[in-house]
Amino acid sequence: MKTGDRTGLLARLPRFRSLRARLTFGLVVLLAVSCAAVGVVAVVELNGFLTQRLDEQLAQVGTRFPESLEHRGRLPDDHDGDEQADTRRMATGTFGARLLHGTVTNKGLIRSGDLSADLNVSLSAGDAARLARTPADGRPHTVELSALGHYRVVATLGRDGDVLMAGLPLEPVEATVHRLELVSAVVFGLALATAGVAGALWVRWSLRPLGRVAATATRVSELPLASGEVALPPRAPDADPHSEVGQVAAALNRMLGHVEDALTRRHTSQERLRRFAADASHELRTPVASVRGHAELGLLHPGPVPPEITRALERIAAESSRMGLMVDDLLLLARLDAGRPLERGPVDLTRLVLDAVTDARAAGPGHRWALDLPEDPVTVTGDAHRLHQVVANLLANARLHTPAGTEVTVALEPRPGAVRLRVHDDGPGIPEELRSAVFERFTRADHRRHADASAPGAGLGLSIVAAVVEAHGGTVEADSEPGATTFVVTLPD
Repeated sequence: MKTGDRTGLLARLPRFRSLRARLTFGLVVLLAVSCAAVGVVAVVELNGFLTQRLDEQLAQVGTRFPESLEHRGRLPDDHDGDEQADTRRMATGTFGARLLHGTVTNKGLIRSGDLSADLNVSLSAGDAARLARTPADGRPHTVELSALGHYRVVATLGRDGDVLMAGLPLEPVEATVHRLELVSAVVFGLALATAGVAGALWVRWSLRPLGRVAATATRVSELPLASGEVALPPRAPDADPHSEVGQVAAALNRMLGHVEDALTRRHTSQERLRRFAADASHELRTPVASVRGHAELGLLHPGPVPPEITRALERIAAESSRMGLMVDDLLLLARLDAGRPLERGPVDLTRLVLDAVTDARAAGPGHRWALDLPEDPVTVTGDAHRLHQVVANLLANARLHTPAGTEVTVALEPRPGAVRLRVHDDGPGIPEELRSAVFERFTRADHRRHADASAPGAGLGLSIVAAVVEAHGGTVEADSEPGATTFVVTLPD
């Protein structure tokens, strides 16, 4: 068999995915091999035993029957036999023949219910040739005769240089062996079917603890473990600790205990950090506003002020303003993390995009701003102020991180059950090392796509976009390569 044929045969074999099916299949296969081995050994042994008994009977027959055929031979010098040979003690089906120089000269057969030999036995040329090829060594040989079937034949040399052959039919032996084969096939088939059903039930019962362990693991795998408080399902039921299933269940329960402890500590730490960020942002708003107010008040002083003092006050006012925006962003993120509900109402997203692009065009006159809006107004349900902040942050990100002359395109695409907002620019792209963390907080590139020292940013704009969109039940994605950067926001309508 070629390698390709073996591969195809293996590919056609049944593949069982479950452990229960594989164990049951293996049990049935092993039992089938055992039954086949027992059946083959029993048939071979019985066939050998019956053939040996037949050979013993053939030895008792000897050459008496073929010698009794000589007085009726066709040659005038055939006078070796006894004309009164007793055939009454011969078994039914006994065959005798005399061969001279390879030619059958006499033949006879003891038929059922007949005490005399039937000398009109028809033998074909092939039968005669097979009889002639049988060695005259006095040992039993199996010969197939077309008209009589398989015979066990013994050939011996006569006194006149002829060959005397006696044979007994193998039909009783073959019938008995075939009967045993049929009985074995039926009995072993019933045994295999019974063993298959019983084995499947036994394996299923034995693997029940493993099924409960798998069910527990499946429930754990379906839990969202990335953030928030996580309640793990009940532990896997205890099983025999000395069994493999019991050891797996115990190990899984220990692992779930460690996971639950780690998740509880992580959630506690996140809640503590979230409260700290919210409290700190809230407490910083007043002093930052106060610093900014005093700086602006100092700039309004009517008297002469040294230029360096004026410059210092301007920087204090600018930095306090930027710090105030950062504090507001941190407070917004803390509130969104805490699950504070947003306002819900109809929002004209088309008008919102038009206003945001108008503001971006005024802030970045060196860029080219393009709109791709549908003819009909696009509306969604959400918080208008926060959605405006999403669009404004995306446009500010494109303006601050791309050089002058970059074209920024804002498009709205209504879809069944959703609205897609797409902001695309043909700038140099997001650095590859930052693409996977672009929506994380305080993510800032060391080398900007467009250096703007007057507006360094805090790395919170895109994280606010992601948090607000998630709070609205939407998604945001970024795809960037040199010469093409696209942010896609999908919101439910």
